[in-house]
Amino acid sequence: MTISSPKIYLGELNDTPLGDLRLAASDLGLLAVEWADSQPELDYFLQRLGRPVEINETKLKPYAKEILEYLNGERHEFTIPIDWDSLKPFQRKSLEAVYKIPYGQICTYAEIAARIGHPNAPRAVGRANATNPMPLVIPCHRVIGTDGKLHGYGGGDGLPTKEWLLRMEGALIP
Repeated sequence: MTISSPKIYLGELNDTPLGDLRLAASDLGLLAVEWADSQPELDYFLQRLGRPVEINETKLKPYAKEILEYLNGERHEFTIPIDWDSLKPFQRKSLEAVYKIPYGQICTYAEIAARIGHPNAPRAVGRANATNPMPLVIPCHRVIGTDGKLHGYGGGDGLPTKEWLLRMEGALIP
């Protein structure tokens, strides 16, 4: 008997305030959120996982619903499960800390590094955020530089998208 790899389910979330999104999930939870125009990054991520992929809008419906509620300002916390197993250990540790930043609040890369026991690794935390496969849900937009400025955001239109998300949440930004 052959044991098959768990499937990855793909779906879309179109016409959001930030444009069209692609979603991926496993039976364990959300794996990825990507802007439609960044399809190559999603394809690379899925290839790295090396698991069978199936388009299944029904499986993605609960994820799409919560993300759309968030983008419409109707949701402040996600209840959807996350499949953390696809992340490398340091990235997972960093992004789990980022996931805990409350709605409407900000934190610095250095603060996250200290929280995870690596006070000298703010740049590594920045790299973990840059490769976050689940932006919006794992709120890397809530992480700013020690100088109080917005630094790096790979989703949507980059920094303007990060600023839009923070303003939508009512976060105090410089």
